[in-house]
Amino acid sequence: MLKTKKRYPYFIIFFFVMVLASCGSRKYTVRSDTKASKAADAMANLKSRQLYKFITDWTGVKYRFGGLDKQGIDCSGFAFLLEKEIYGVTLPRISRDQANFARKKNYDSLQEGDLVFFSFGGGNVDHVGVYLNNGFFVHASTNRGVIVDELNLPAYQKALVKTGTVN
Repeated sequence: MLKTKKRYPYFIIFFFVMVLASCGSRKYTVRSDTKASKAADAMANLKSRQLYKFITDWTGVKYRFGGLDKQGIDCSGFAFLLEKEIYGVTLPRISRDQANFARKKNYDSLQEGDLVFFSFGGGNVDHVGVYLNNGFFVHASTNRGVIVDELNLPAYQKALVKTGTVN
């Protein structure tokens, strides 16, 4: 009987160790409503696989004013290369001229490949991106390089001055 009493505390300790260990092995999942998962959904929903490949090849390339290669690229250079390679359209090289070249289009009618123009400095267009779908666009950000971003963010909505198409 003495041996049975000694086993009981070991069994309790073993039980608690197993319970605590199982808590540590819980699987964590990524919430499906995060910005990153929404951007990934926008990429997955692209109609053009060629556009998908172009964007993934350029994602993360650093911003460089006047740049036009993978050593660094600016926003108008990125839009210029994307529209030329994917849609066969030769845009002017400067974002302000691209805005004049594009035919105005209603924000609610934007489609894959349309252009979105911004004025962060007030007045003239000084930034351009390419619309994807579901409120997302791709552009060369001065801080983050080539990135897929959410057009509905307040900073972009405040600076948005024109949406247009060249296709």
